[in-house]
Amino acid sequence: LRRRVLVHLPSGEVVSSYSSLEHILRGLGWERYYGGDPDLYQFHKHSSIDLISLPKDFSKFCSVHMYDIVVKNPNVFHVRDM
Repeated sequence: LRRRVLVHLPSGEVVSSYSSLEHILRGLGWERYYGGDPDLYQFHKHSSIDLISLPKDFSKFCSVHMYDIVVKNPNVFHVRDM
C-alpha cells in the first residue's frame, strides 16, 4: 500500500510529526491559532486570511491536509508517494 508523505523541499525532509511541521511553519510566518475547534491543530498567518486546520491526531494527517499546506505555501512543500 502506497502512502503519501509531505516533503519539505528546501531540506528534503519528510514531515513525520507535528513538531517538525510546526518548526517549519513558524519559519514561514505561521503561528498556532488557539481560537478554533479544540479537536484541531490550527495555524494562521498575520499577512493572510488563510487558516491551516489539521486533526489533533497525526495518524489522521492525510493527503487532503498535505495538499492544503502545499497550496498555502507554494514552492515549499510537495506531496510524494512513498
